[in-house]
Amino acid sequence: IIICTFFVQFFAVVQIDAQLYHARMMDLPQKNAVLIVAAGRGLRAGGDIPKQWQMVAGKRLIDHTIARFRSHDKIAEIVVVLHPDDMDELSDVKTVAGGATRAASVCAGLRAMADNPPTHVLIHDAARPCVSNRIISDVLDALNNHQGAAPGLVVTDALWRTEAGLIVGGHPRDNIARAQTPQGFHFDAIYKAHLNALPDHPDDVAVALAAGLSVALVGGEEENLKVTHPQDFGRAARILRQDMTIRLGNGYDVHRFGPGSFVTLCGIELPHDRGLVGHSDADVGMHALTDAIYGALAEGDIGQHFPPSDPQWKGAASAIFLKHAISLARSKGYELANADVTLVCELPKIGPHSEKMRGALAQIMSVSIDQISVKATTSETLGFTGRKEGIAALATAALIAK
Repeated sequence: IIICTFFVQFFAVVQIDAQLYHARMMDLPQKNAVLIVAAGRGLRAGGDIPKQWQMVAGKRLIDHTIARFRSHDKIAEIVVVLHPDDMDELSDVKTVAGGATRAASVCAGLRAMADNPPTHVLIHDAARPCVSNRIISDVLDALNNHQGAAPGLVVTDALWRTEAGLIVGGHPRDNIARAQTPQGFHFDAIYKAHLNALPDHPDDVAVALAAGLSVALVGGEEENLKVTHPQDFGRAARILRQDMTIRLGNGYDVHRFGPGSFVTLCGIELPHDRGLVGHSDADVGMHALTDAIYGALAEGDIGQHFPPSDPQWKGAASAIFLKHAISLARSKGYELANADVTLVCELPKIGPHSEKMRGALAQIMSVSIDQISVKATTSETLGFTGRKEGIAALATAALIAK
């Protein structure tokens, strides 16, 4: 009786201690990281370059994938595993060279995290650019009670066995699910599992199960497709465009002619028998574009950010204003899709200089020149521009969520 009483009390204490430990762990700050696997060549997808670097809905496929996790408020770190030949392709995220197999690449990524390990790690295929916030959150939530968790779709269609292009029989579909990523785990557990794993496991859930870890199933989504074949790019583009946030802004500015021997338009100095009058360098084109970006962000105009009453902006280069506007956009999670500037004047002639203007604006905003349009028109001798009293400019800017 004494022995039985002792063991009952012992296991009760152990159970209470386990409950207290779990409660304390729930209160501790957790660090969640994602490991994006992009070291493969993706030959089945076609194209002249690996699929992760191909364009989909205005950006490279991998850029969409990274953006999905970067925008999630519970992800603290992103590490991307790349083919050794691709290490220069990404500059704004931590990268690691992968191995000859997917398992080797994942192990290399986990090893890179081990010095400052996260609590949980999500392992995701770069070729799944449409993963939703809901799936990411559900996997992370499941890790509070399980060693691993992964999204999957329960199979509802009939399954067949095939040989040489013929259907030779059926296959039970009970308790079958289609695997997706991100597959999430307690970092220490999956790292140890990978260090001891065989090289032929198809995914990280298989590695976890071989190591005896419990893995919970969370609901996947049809939209969380893996781009594998050429036709998958079109489907991914349709899904990504549905989720894309686009903001448009317009800008308008006017400066009158005054004394001077040149005018500055869209960052380029053009010889002229008069100059433009303004508190800064009076670059009317750049001012209109800057206001267009502020407008797309609902952030007022140049005058609010750089008041003309402030003497420090006297004669300032308008590039300062444009750099501030585009930096503000990026800090809010937007990138420039394209910009269009129209200069309205009789003189000077804009056409011969429009390419240099496009290049100057692109350089200031760190975008490609093919995202920038600069053109000119006259007002058919009507109004103040027609009377050659000054220059007007209109601009439109489109911002997309990164």
